[in-house]
Amino acid sequence: MTTSLITGGAGFIGSHLADRLVAEGHDVLIVDNLSKGRLDRLTGVLDDGARLIDLDITSPEIGALFSDVRPDLLFHLAAQSAVRPSVDDPVFDATVNVVGTVNLLEAARLSGTQRIVFASSGGAIYGEVTEPATELQPKRPDSPYGISKKIVEDYFRFFRDQYGLDYMAMALGNVYGPRQDPYGEAGVVAIFARLMLDGKAPTINGDGSQQRDYVFVSDVVDAFVKASTVGGGRLLNIGTGEATSVSQLYSALAGAVGFEGAPIHGPAKAGDLARSVIDATAAREHLDWAPRETLESGLNKTVAWFRDSS
Repeated sequence: MTTSLITGGAGFIGSHLADRLVAEGHDVLIVDNLSKGRLDRLTGVLDDGARLIDLDITSPEIGALFSDVRPDLLFHLAAQSAVRPSVDDPVFDATVNVVGTVNLLEAARLSGTQRIVFASSGGAIYGEVTEPATELQPKRPDSPYGISKKIVEDYFRFFRDQYGLDYMAMALGNVYGPRQDPYGEAGVVAIFARLMLDGKAPTINGDGSQQRDYVFVSDVVDAFVKASTVGGGRLLNIGTGEATSVSQLYSALAGAVGFEGAPIHGPAKAGDLARSVIDATAAREHLDWAPRETLESGLNKTVAWFRDSS
């Protein structure tokens, strides 16, 4: 049986990944400090045999845990994952995202882990783009969060070249779907859906022309699972390549919810990218991966979940 360790496994994406791995017969260990992760996301997998360890990835105890468990695969999703807090406290951001990642890499190589699949950011590492960004796009992150995601790529490469620790880094588009937190800084789909279902008009920051690449969570999980079996030591974009403006997203969600109200327009967020879209051609070629959900079908599934969870 394959032993898989998921950091950040009580989070939005991580909990869906845990579901998939448990269903496929993996022995799943979830490491999460529960600062943002939630136990209610894990009810099913914990009942089905997955284990949860309340531990921070920067902790010295990580090494002992890996030595005891000796995971075959590490799915590294734990992170300080918000842009504004990274600007406000870049030291904390670097501690979690850089030092925490190196802590995991060292523990993984000492315990004999075969491969790591890492959640990077297709928006934060590339910065502003005019066309869908390929992996060859120069990386010009404009936040400490994006910088930290860029920096650790070199650590992954070092550990692969020096110790043979294989990895795959997944540069994700704007992931959305069931279980996403509707109360945080990010997650516009969840935020809008929750407000519309409550009969409240969401606020669009700026004129609504900002474009993003929205990819459904089950498609992201599928990419992670494929990457864990293929490997290859490279960065791959995981997105749809389709640009959707915030205004278009608002209209599509309103249709799925049956909400007829007009949006409230607020001031644009400082530093908000006008366009962030990624080209996933390489993932199609390397992983035989492609997104299955259209934006319409994904939004319908997301709205249905939020409606049922009210």
